[in-house]
Amino acid sequence: MSTVTPHRPARGSAPAGGQRPQPGAARLAPVPVQPRAWSLRLPAGWPLSALFVLYPLWWALGVSSFVFVIFAVPMLVQLRRRGPVLVPPGFGLWLVLLLWVLLSALMLDLTAPNTLPASGDGRYIGWGIRLANYLAMTVVMLYVLNLRERELPQRRVVRLFGFMAVVVVIGGYLGSLFPTFSFVAPLHFVLPHSIASQPFVASLMQVEFAQVQQVLAGEASSPRPSAPFEYTNSWGENTAILLIWLLVGWVVLGRPVRRLLGIAIALAAVFPIIYSLNRGLWIGLGISAVYVAIRLALRGRMAVLGGLALAVGLIGILVIATPLGRTFDERLQNGHSDDIRTTLSEGAIAAANHSPVLGYGGNRALIGSNRSIAIGKSDDCKQCGNRELGSNGQLWALLVGQGYVGAFCYSAFFLYCLWRFRHDHSAIGIAGSLVVILMLFFQFTYGALEATLAYGLTSVALLARNDRLRRAVAPAPPRSTVGGLRARIEAAGDR
Repeated sequence: MSTVTPHRPARGSAPAGGQRPQPGAARLAPVPVQPRAWSLRLPAGWPLSALFVLYPLWWALGVSSFVFVIFAVPMLVQLRRRGPVLVPPGFGLWLVLLLWVLLSALMLDLTAPNTLPASGDGRYIGWGIRLANYLAMTVVMLYVLNLRERELPQRRVVRLFGFMAVVVVIGGYLGSLFPTFSFVAPLHFVLPHSIASQPFVASLMQVEFAQVQQVLAGEASSPRPSAPFEYTNSWGENTAILLIWLLVGWVVLGRPVRRLLGIAIALAAVFPIIYSLNRGLWIGLGISAVYVAIRLALRGRMAVLGGLALAVGLIGILVIATPLGRTFDERLQNGHSDDIRTTLSEGAIAAANHSPVLGYGGNRALIGSNRSIAIGKSDDCKQCGNRELGSNGQLWALLVGQGYVGAFCYSAFFLYCLWRFRHDHSAIGIAGSLVVILMLFFQFTYGALEATLAYGLTSVALLARNDRLRRAVAPAPPRSTVGGLRARIEAAGDR
């Protein structure tokens, strides 16, 4: 408890209340106002803003695969200066996963069943990149969680997500309308030839708007947007996640002009979403609509639920009444990758059964193909066989790389977060929980390193921050009963 003494005016200064000074009182000359010194100090949260706002630049430069690792360094420096670091619920599971990624390096020289023998330094480089990305995304999550609301408001993070959603929609149109456009990243001309000629680095230096694949029957090629990411599957899963935050930050929490703009962008996204031929994205959006409808119905928000149903109906009519409907139907009838995915999934389970604890440290090249062990890559068929176990989804990559332990820790962490924040019925709470659900769903079909994992873990940080803010403004429990006393003790312990 502190006491406050009344303020006394200094001798010779004017008394409070607008009273005139007494005759003969000394007058002090006015103190000149010093101009505010210019400072090079960057505002709090600048690394996160640089990641989101400048992401198209990082992609065009060819460094998007490493930019999270780069900006994790200043984030980590800021965290060290802040003292004790808060962690999200279930963080122990995530730490075990990080430890398992580290320990799995011991298995890199072993050969998984039905795979080609490990050779060369590529397996060590791949393991190092995966470990660096896991660590960097962890730092991003802790950074967002530990910044104070006045330093990094919740709405600013949500709007950064919304800005990135706009970038992704624009990238979808670029990939759909200019599928063959590509250019060499400027970084290629700066790197030494020994580094730039490496296959992994060379693929990053070739910046493309889309991936051209043979998907639909009767068509030689099907352009599928990927900008501003390397793969079209990454574009699909990130689009589903970012559109959720766009609707929250721009439509639900935005002012009228921003709200109308958000609705227009969401509707404009329908064309590249259908044109991407991405069934996983379509299913993810369906899951999102059903989940939001259930949450709104449980809260009795029938008017909002009716608006959601109307929007979904209008989008359905738009798809059916345009050529997009035929594209949608043809893609559902052509599952060109189903056999390949089944073969890779079975191979990942077989690898995990042979090394259930630590896995093999990373992906492995399958002998042959889904048709025969004799059909592999050759000079006449560069695309034949030898596909990588673990390339068809995050779950399968963890089974091959870190065994059942790694796969369990990854899924258990997101499941625990989903359970822990199930009572958060705010817009951020529903959106964050939905992103966690999509992370659990997409792990069966898509990888989740780099941007996708960063978006998922940042959503977990937003959920934890929102929970902390809700507890801080929650009314105090009654003090007149023993039960009230127990409730106050539990509330104090939670904080």
